[in-house]
Amino acid sequence: MLSKTVKAHLALLGANLIYGVNYSIAKLVMPEFIEPFGFIFCRVLGALLLFWGLHAFMKSEKIDRKDYWRLFICGAFGVAGNQLSFFYGLNITTPINAAIIMTSNPVLVLIMSSIILKERISGIKLGGIFLGLSGAVGLILFNNSLSISTENIAGDLFIFINATSYAIYLVLVKPLMNKYEPITVMKWVFLFGFLFVFPFGFNQFTEIDWNSFTSNTWLAFLFVVIATTFFAYLFNIYALKSVNPSVVSIYIYSQPIVATMVALLIGQDELNLLKIVSALMIFVGVYMVSRKPKLKTVSN
Repeated sequence: MLSKTVKAHLALLGANLIYGVNYSIAKLVMPEFIEPFGFIFCRVLGALLLFWGLHAFMKSEKIDRKDYWRLFICGAFGVAGNQLSFFYGLNITTPINAAIIMTSNPVLVLIMSSIILKERISGIKLGGIFLGLSGAVGLILFNNSLSISTENIAGDLFIFINATSYAIYLVLVKPLMNKYEPITVMKWVFLFGFLFVFPFGFNQFTEIDWNSFTSNTWLAFLFVVIATTFFAYLFNIYALKSVNPSVVSIYIYSQPIVATMVALLIGQDELNLLKIVSALMIFVGVYMVSRKPKLKTVSN
């Protein structure tokens, strides 16, 4: 029987496997068939319907009135702010810039956890995050180059806003996971998130030509809505019941590993020492952040 902590890590691995392959799959749909904000509208609406539909078969939980405000803020940062700023920023900066900036998320989560949850920043945890960051940046930069240009500044800023927004969400949603089931939290987070997304994405949603979709387009579209949005969010929120936000966030460093593995499998890349060392740095970093400190025994 697997422990709750092991199940949490498996859920995080599953979520980041989905995120790792999502970039290639989403390109089959956007922007040729759906504009970015229209795609976000579809993602959030689809996940919203799935969460509320699934919750209909579960025992209803009473939400404390004071928690609706926190759910509202989580929807604003974790769904709307997170997705809208990422897609807008990515549209006016380079993918490599976005990937590098997103590695700041675990550091931001650590800072937010310290401020909001009063979580202690240990030397081991801090070292683990920077070790994982070094490995992830090494993988990202190996076959790419960072573009420093005034043309990319606005896009880079929005990607940083995205990373900050998701960090705030992970920290704010953690206390809710100590009181409610994941589906209950997600159905409200996506409802409030959809209210923010609606004015940005509705026009592009109405412009979608559904008849132009091929079979591959539909498969890619359903993967992004069901896997990348519904399951990935569910896996992350499930993990938060057992681990701290900093553990959830550091798994973002596994995404370059997934992308590298996919490239190796389809023959678009080759394995070398740098990639092996970078992957080991990420795995060790994840371990350092997720390990629980030993309790000191008091002798009488």
